[in-house]
Amino acid sequence: MADKQGKNDNRLSDKEAIHIAETTDVSPRQAKELAEKHGKEKAKKEAKNFKAEG
Repeated sequence: MADKQGKNDNRLSDKEAIHIAETTDVSPRQAKELAEKHGKEKAKKEAKNFKAEG
């Protein structure tokens, strides 16, 4: 049986969120929110865009 994919697939661990926060100047909470919205793979890119726009 195939694994059920859902929202949890895009969640970042605290360590991943902190790394993105340190390298892009967003908060760890914002990094997690971006990952949930855009996916783990795009979270870092979106975090860079997020700060550039805001």
